[in-house]
Amino acid sequence: MKITQLTAGSIGTNCYVVYCEDSKAAVVIDPSDEAALAQARIESLGLKVKAVLLTHGHFDHGGEAARIADSAGASVWMHPADKALPSWLTHGVPATTRDIADGETLDFDGLRFTVIHTPGHTPGSVCFRCGDSLFAGDTLFAGSCGRTDLPGGSWKDMSASLRRLAALEGDFAVYPGHGETTTLAIERTENPYLQMALKQG
Repeated sequence: MKITQLTAGSIGTNCYVVYCEDSKAAVVIDPSDEAALAQARIESLGLKVKAVLLTHGHFDHGGEAARIADSAGASVWMHPADKALPSWLTHGVPATTRDIADGETLDFDGLRFTVIHTPGHTPGSVCFRCGDSLFAGDTLFAGSCGRTDLPGGSWKDMSASLRRLAALEGDFAVYPGHGETTTLAIERTENPYLQMALKQG
């Protein structure tokens, strides 16, 4: 498994293209609201997009998901709880998506992702675990976590989600929706929001 990262869109969203070097099968996670950069990277690597996965339904993560999915004949996958978000937060996020559920494993030509439902930033926020990598969306950042003051946000839910991530066995490379890559081991010991959540648990 290979991971290539781009930072794009109006709010500097991290888009990840996860792919198999041999088969060229690829999955795009959070293509942002600017598809051109992701499409250029996909084409330069000769990849075949099998799915677009959204960590949540905000426009800066999935505003152009349909464009990438449609050009590849692929589907967009998102937790159904985010379909009720107000339109000013979702913009062009596709109304028709394939639903994902907590604990579900998605397999796209050998690229296997386990869904971890982590509400808090939005009701349908999820993280995707693939091998020793965790694509955390706007749940967990390096030294921080996603905001909970927008419609559908909840600090109570975020706190529970952070505790759930902290309880995962072992260590993971954490690929957040914004900012620098980190590790779960570092965040367990140095992230003040995760520490606060653990004390409240």
